Amino acid sequence: MVCLGNICRSPLAEGILKNKIKEHGLDWEVSSAGTGAWHIGELPDSRSIRTAQQHGLDITDQRARQFTAADFKDYDLILAMDGSNYRNILQLDLDSQYEHKVNMILNYIDALKGQGVPDPYWDDDGFEKVYQMLDEACDALIEQEG
Repeated sequence: MVCLGNICRSPLAEGILKNKIKEHGLDWEVSSAGTGAWHIGELPDSRSIRTAQQHGLDITDQRARQFTAADFKDYDLILAMDGSNYRNILQLDLDSQYEHKVNMILNYIDALKGQGVPDPYWDDDGFEKVYQMLDEACDALIEQEG
């Protein structure tokens, strides 16, 4: 799960998917990262933490990290939150050998294919909307990949 700073969208996506994996008894590993380095080592945004808590999830064990080229080898699937981060991820794939692993998370929802998850950082009211989008996308992901 990859967004820009790894404090808003991708931590929510990580927490949601980890919970669904547990519920479905799947043996998947999930992590999140940001394409930028601004928040390395920080907790998720307090609004993401609060939104997750309102849905019974605790994401306070997460710490922001930056996406690196090593992640291509470590993960089978890399899901970008929007087109900008999708392109930033692919820029690290110098030989274009991992492009098949990279997708946008909303592409799992037919009605939202090609769209990005809006960054709620500047919109306090956007966190719940983002949660709902990611929740639906994670359900679709498990249905299609599980």
